[in-house]
Amino acid sequence: MSWLYFTVFIALPHLFATPSDAPKGPAQPEDGPGGRAYLHDSVRVSDFADDPQGYWLFEPSYPQPDSAPVIIFNHGYGAINPMVYGGWIQHLVRRGNIVVFPRYQKNMISPLPRKFALNITRAIHAARVELLQPGRVRPQWDKMLMVGHSYGGAMSAYLAARYDRYQIPKPLGIMLCAPGTGPLRGGRLDDYSDIPEDIGVLLINNARDHVVGDEFQYHIFSTATASPRRNMLRQLPDEYGAPNIGAGHNECYSLNLDFDSGLRNPTVLRSFRVGQIDALDYYGYWKLLDAMADCLRSGNNCSVAFGHTDEQLSLGAWSDGTTIQPLKPIAHPAQEANEDYALDTK
Repeated sequence: MSWLYFTVFIALPHLFATPSDAPKGPAQPEDGPGGRAYLHDSVRVSDFADDPQGYWLFEPSYPQPDSAPVIIFNHGYGAINPMVYGGWIQHLVRRGNIVVFPRYQKNMISPLPRKFALNITRAIHAARVELLQPGRVRPQWDKMLMVGHSYGGAMSAYLAARYDRYQIPKPLGIMLCAPGTGPLRGGRLDDYSDIPEDIGVLLINNARDHVVGDEFQYHIFSTATASPRRNMLRQLPDEYGAPNIGAGHNECYSLNLDFDSGLRNPTVLRSFRVGQIDALDYYGYWKLLDAMADCLRSGNNCSVAFGHTDEQLSLGAWSDGTTIQPLKPIAHPAQEANEDYALDTK
């Protein structure tokens, strides 16, 4: 299989202009979960993604560590170009993670979804072999996390329940961003009670998700009963400042042209319109996954990752001090009678 090595340096210029008189969103925090106190200056990218069982490999560089924990990043349906999530990937790697980005699809129509799990796990197995080669950062598979968006979220939940069947490392936690399969059924389980009690589950629901809706998300959340550390958070829109914060299906996109593989399809092209990096990334997705990693790997920042605390739910403030609409916790079904955890169904 062919491969490509190159080094990615920092930063994509801001592509989204804002009116000069509108309040602006907050900058990336200096430190803490979601912050820019990075350990590494650049990202080493290796391309093994010639086929749907392939993957892209991202390793921290400058300085290159001897070893690093692993994050499996499962893209949404059709989002087979890592550029779509490139800002987030760069953030994770510069914080000291190895990121494996399975391709799992050839294109928008092939293969069938029932083959997605096998393709993802074959990519993981191939990455495990590649990371044994000289010059690679040594992977810490016992600290592995899995994050997935849309169909990739559905597959992350599936593999958390079936990791032993596919003989992949058990993740410490899974973060599911707008998980769903739409009208397709491949990769769904009748319930998720097989997700072990020691796997943390963090699920982000977007209030204006008209692509997959929330039925499947509630299904995962309400049936993953073995895991005591599971949160479901609703993200609300905020149009006060500019650019405004949406609450659609693709809010976790974080376009970065430095990670462009050249692949194009309707999903990838859509990312050019909606892939802005904003407070929802710094104080939402990036913060939450960083905190989950800290919590499950070392016991730190658990109040940020789980527990419905202000630290977890806050998305910061607009430049004039107005609070951005925070995340809203959705209760475990058994707790919904409790007013403090009641679900906002508006």
